[in-house]
Amino acid sequence: MTNRPQPLRMQLNTFYSGPQAWFFLAHERGYLRDEGLEVEFTEGDTAANTVPKMAAGGFDVGYGDINALIAHAAQGLPNAPLAVFASYNASPYTIAVPAKSSIRTPQDLQGKLLAAHPQDAAMLLFPEFCKRTGLDESSVRTMIDAAPHSIMVRELIAGKPGDSSSSYDGMFGFVNTLIAASIDAGLDPEALRYVQYHDYVPELYGMALMVTRELAATEPDTVRKLLRALNRGLVDTIADPAAAIEALAKRNPAINRESNLRRLLGTLQLEMSRAEGGVLGIGDLDDARFARGIDLLVSTKNLPRHPKASDLFSREFLPPLTDRVRNLVRQ
Repeated sequence: MTNRPQPLRMQLNTFYSGPQAWFFLAHERGYLRDEGLEVEFTEGDTAANTVPKMAAGGFDVGYGDINALIAHAAQGLPNAPLAVFASYNASPYTIAVPAKSSIRTPQDLQGKLLAAHPQDAAMLLFPEFCKRTGLDESSVRTMIDAAPHSIMVRELIAGKPGDSSSSYDGMFGFVNTLIAASIDAGLDPEALRYVQYHDYVPELYGMALMVTRELAATEPDTVRKLLRALNRGLVDTIADPAAAIEALAKRNPAINRESNLRRLLGTLQLEMSRAEGGVLGIGDLDDARFARGIDLLVSTKNLPRHPKASDLFSREFLPPLTDRVRNLVRQ
C-alpha cells in the first residue's frame, strides 16, 4: 500500500541497463514501498534527452545528464527540472578508438571522423572538450549513426564496410556503455581505447537524479523518501552487484547479464569513485566545481543566461552523509 495516491513517473536515461540496477534493487527489496511510494520506470533513448522530456511534462522524476540541465536552463527554456542526487562524481563521456589506432591524445583527432548516436551527451559536450584541450573543433568531422552501439563498435574496430569516406576513426559515448557493447558484440573489450573527458575537462559532472520543481516545492517529503529508498538500493548494490543485476533482469529477462554486470562494476569504479565522494558522499557535489562547469558550458556555447549552481542542484533532500556511500574512493 502506498501513501502517495499516484505513482511517481520516472524517465530513465536509456533502455534498462546495469548502471541503473540500484533503482530496481530498491524496488525489489521493498525500499520504495517502505516509504509509501510506487515508481513507474520508463526507458529512455539518451541521457541528454531526459531533461527535455521532463520539461515537456509527463514525468515527475528523471535520471539524466546534468550538463543537459545546465544547457536547458542557460538557454532560458521553460520547466527546467532540479537535480537532487548527483550520482557520478566523474564524467563518463569518452571518444573510443581502436586499440591499434594512432589516436592517443586530443590533438590526434584532427582530420578524423567521429560517429555518435543522435543527441549523444559526449558529442554535445565536444565543444567543451575542444575548448579545454585546444583542439580545433572545425578540424574534426562528425556523423550520426542510429545503429545499436554493439554494431557501431564492431564497425569501428573492423572498419565500416563500403565507401572509405564513411569509415569512422572513433565514436562518442560513455566508457562503460561501449565496453558492454563490445561484450554484446562478442568482441574483446580490450580492442578499444578511450580518450576520456574527465582527464581533460575535470569540472564536468555526469548523471544525476532530477525532479520537477513542482514536486520539490509541493511534496518535499516525497522527494526525501524517494532518495532515501534509492540510496538504500545503491548501498545494497555495492554490497552485492550480482543481486542488483538479477533485479534488473526481472525488468528485461533478455539482457546480457555478463555485459550489464561489467557495465555496472565499471560505472562504480570509474564514474562514482573519485576522491570527492569520500568527502561529500555519493549524491552531493562540489559547488565550486559545478560552477566552473556551468561557466564552461555558458561561455563555450554562448548561451544567453548564466544560472547559478544553486539554481540547478539542491542537496536539501539528500539522506544524511552517514547513510550515503563513501567507500568507492580510489586508493
